Amino acid sequence: MDRRWVLKATLLGPLAAAGCSGEKPSPDDRPSRRPRPTGPADWNALERGLDGTLIRPSDASYAQARRLHIPRFDRSEPAGIAYCATPQDVSECMAFATLQRIPVAMRCGGHSYAGWSTGTGLVIDVSPMDTVKRDGGTAVVGAGTRLIDMYAGLAEHGVGVPAGSCPTVGVAGLTLGGGIGVTSRAYGLSCDALTSIQVVTADGRLLTCDGEQNPDLFWACRGGGGGNFGAAVSFTFRTHEIAEVTPFSVRWAWADAAAVFRGWQRWAPSAPDEVWTSLRLDTRPDQATPSVEVIGVALADASAPMKALTAAAGADPISSTAQSSPYLDAMKFMGGCAGQTVEQCHTQGTLPGQRPNGTFPRTNYAGKSHIAYKPLPDTAIDALLNRFETGNDVQNRSVLLDALGGAIGRLGPGDTAFPHRKALFCVQYLAPDNAWLRATHAAMEPSMGGTAYVNYIDPDLKGWATAYYGPNLDRLRKVKAAHDPEGLLRFPQAL
Repeated sequence: MDRRWVLKATLLGPLAAAGCSGEKPSPDDRPSRRPRPTGPADWNALERGLDGTLIRPSDASYAQARRLHIPRFDRSEPAGIAYCATPQDVSECMAFATLQRIPVAMRCGGHSYAGWSTGTGLVIDVSPMDTVKRDGGTAVVGAGTRLIDMYAGLAEHGVGVPAGSCPTVGVAGLTLGGGIGVTSRAYGLSCDALTSIQVVTADGRLLTCDGEQNPDLFWACRGGGGGNFGAAVSFTFRTHEIAEVTPFSVRWAWADAAAVFRGWQRWAPSAPDEVWTSLRLDTRPDQATPSVEVIGVALADASAPMKALTAAAGADPISSTAQSSPYLDAMKFMGGCAGQTVEQCHTQGTLPGQRPNGTFPRTNYAGKSHIAYKPLPDTAIDALLNRFETGNDVQNRSVLLDALGGAIGRLGPGDTAFPHRKALFCVQYLAPDNAWLRATHAAMEPSMGGTAYVNYIDPDLKGWATAYYGPNLDRLRKVKAAHDPEGLLRFPQAL
């Protein structure tokens, strides 16, 4: 007898013919409401059915395994954490959670701003599935892969995939929510490079999704948010040749912040596609005044865009830097681990996704976001700058404005589930204190029109579904109903 958990056959018997074939069962084959379990959950049986590792509260590694990237969620106490080594492990976990009626949380890098990659039930962690393999003009990337490992694995071949900058972010969560990164204006979002995805749905099936197979689910997985439709286990991306790039930064005196803001938002969204920039406003306890800086990445020489940026700002900078470097080194620099090894760009530890010599720190912060569809008026700019100038409790607070446009805007709002194709820039608010975040977000809300980026998920956000998904909301809800009719995959802002 197969050593896989025998209860799975009982639970998913009607789907045996479909199994992992990816075929959609008829409505009569869909599992209906499950009977409530008559006894305690048999975690030992689940553990025996996994190729990966199940960690329970009594295990020595539990304290480390339950942690997310943000330490304020360390109080979370899941009943079990399953490090799934194969798609079949994920299917096994889905069957167990369905039968036992316990909540499920999907986890990769554990960077959810709201802490929703953990919970009180079963955490399905896909970190062991972290292979990166180039296949001609595409790359097959396991859903548990950290961004630094994807960059490093592809840099050996002189190619890359547009993605974010934080090295310990998981490729799954980033891509499923869209995936804004430093090469997005040139190559599109992470989800735009996606040509195929494998997903284990709530009923335990492994589906291959692309433009022809399960196209609605494929559409939803390109911007519909992680944890909504199933557990992604593998991504196939279109790659782009990329060797050297030029990171650059330009800093001004705070007195020029308003002029810099106005000039940057006029110039940045329509800059050459090969140039990405981010306007950054910061306060630090060791700084006498707030700072204003534009950082960027040019796929070629940065002298022309830096000159154009300075002219748009209409103010002389106090410093500027630019240095051409190999793409992997540039991504380390953008991610805050410049000069370190790939192993050091991980969190320290021995669990999947970690490295024994990792040095990348966990960070305590909260976040909110907006998506700007039009330039901010002077009143809004002044209101935002004022948020950095009031109060005596100077802390690490930041507002990051990432330029969109370019390749991002060449798709329509409904071509993928990511709706914000016509936006000018994405605004991310970061701080350790929620009070400042809420007041700052509220001050900017009248100028932003109720928009937000699902990858910066916000537990306080009213009207979150429309803010994240806009005109794509109804279609996304239909996909959710088709693939998770019983709502096994749920969290406070699940579809």
